[in-house]
Amino acid sequence: MRTLLGAIVLLVWASSLTAQAQYPAPTLHWGPAPAVFPKGAQMAVVRGDPSKAETFTVELSFPNGYKLPPHFHPTDETVEVKKGTFLFGMGDTFDPAKAKSMKPGDKGTIGAQMHHFAAAKGTTVVAVTAMGPFAMTYVNPADDPTRQAPQP
Repeated sequence: MRTLLGAIVLLVWASSLTAQAQYPAPTLHWGPAPAVFPKGAQMAVVRGDPSKAETFTVELSFPNGYKLPPHFHPTDETVEVKKGTFLFGMGDTFDPAKAKSMKPGDKGTIGAQMHHFAAAKGTTVVAVTAMGPFAMTYVNPADDPTRQAPQP
């Protein structure tokens, strides 16, 4: 009886793996990140709707050398590095000497209202999970791309 039960469990498990292999995750649709991000970032929504009061996950792609000035969010955010090196630091000024390095697979959570900054070393992709609606406030309002005059 135990052998039969074990065999059934093994067959169910194997067939679920086969089903997962036949149905890959949906392809992400990448586009420019919202205007609140400095130019150069790309974004894809993985799940949820960042504009609504619900949990969402997005992936952000940053080119090498991309910098995100000090800012904060009204809710906690969890970041997981998918590719590249994500440099982050806490505080009101962008200080690379205070930045810590996160590699693919590393995860971390930043609490609501915590002032932080980030940069990319190499092409970097991160998954961000938070409660919407998404909002980002720059510590120095002059850093906010939505407040800057458009370039000709």
